Amino acid sequence: MSTSASPRPPSTAPALGVWLIGARGSVATTVVAGAAAVAAGLHPATGMVTETPPFADCALAPLSSLVFGGHDTTSCPLPKRAEHLAAGGVLPHGLPQAVAAELAAADAEIRPGGPQAGDTRTDEELITAFAADLTDFVRRRELAGAVVVNVASTEPLPGPDSDRLPVSSLYAAAALRAGQPYVNFTPSTGMHHPAVSREAAASGLTWAGRDGKTGQTLLRSVLAPMFLQRALDVRAWSGANLLGGGDGAALADPAAAAAKNAGKERVLADVLGKAPQGEVHIDDVPALGDWKTAWDHIAFDGFLGSRMVLQTIWQGCDSALAAPLVLDLARLVARARDAGLTGPRPELGFYFKDPDGGSSSLGEQFTELLSFAEQLRADR
Repeated sequence: MSTSASPRPPSTAPALGVWLIGARGSVATTVVAGAAAVAAGLHPATGMVTETPPFADCALAPLSSLVFGGHDTTSCPLPKRAEHLAAGGVLPHGLPQAVAAELAAADAEIRPGGPQAGDTRTDEELITAFAADLTDFVRRRELAGAVVVNVASTEPLPGPDSDRLPVSSLYAAAALRAGQPYVNFTPSTGMHHPAVSREAAASGLTWAGRDGKTGQTLLRSVLAPMFLQRALDVRAWSGANLLGGGDGAALADPAAAAAKNAGKERVLADVLGKAPQGEVHIDDVPALGDWKTAWDHIAFDGFLGSRMVLQTIWQGCDSALAAPLVLDLARLVARARDAGLTGPRPELGFYFKDPDGGSSSLGEQFTELLSFAEQLRADR
């Protein structure tokens, strides 16, 4: 790989903003570095469904037209974060240097998130501040708009007596106030809080979510229909996740892990028509860094009651699995907005554990996504 990016040809498309919540995390850093690398021709767009032939004529924003910014509560600059990811094998060797200018430009557009310790601002004051940052970004950079994408660490589900909005819902409300579409790539509450969802329903905006389907649940959404279609009775489906990094630390909190597992369990219940015995355990193993291992043990009955077992092991890098999906979603949601499609977009369920309606089977979701591509082509 070259150690310096070639000059990019100028794009005639209006620039599209991608405003990342958790903008200095591993996923966000991989998104920014990956978009720059693919746009410059340094790497292929592996994992980006929107770069495959069915989406070629859908008038999606070119990768070279994306402008990144966001909110975060940490101060480590994106170029330094990218160096850490390269040292851990998440990013290719030499890539942080090759796209250093793009990383620095994105880092300059990151604003302080919150609330942090000692922050006395009310929910209303925080929403106003976050919305002002987003509006300023769009105005100052003369963008066609911006898609807000939540890629922050998973937060616990809100308690029934909480008098404050969850942090993810503050950012979702800020997106609504700024008049920009929203994607929740996490299992956090976001737009699903009653106080925010009512406003969203009346906003005329576009949104999608929640919880990106990158590994274990992706595999479950393929295997579960197989058992159902072959009339094989699943008796139990247990799993384990070993992971480090920021996600591992966040999911060490049982409440956050419960929020994460809800989507994993929903896929099985939706497809199989019942929730089999077993559960998923999540273990924080800091030594694994941004890599994770997911194991599933499936006990099922065959003909004449034959007892059988299928076991799977998935090993991968969460950031590298998530980043192309984030880029896909930002482009698709922006295009849906331009086509006048408002509200939650069930056609994008292919990307989520907990989609906005529709099937939980990956095959059926992909068919819906391809139909969505045809709709976008017809709208050109």
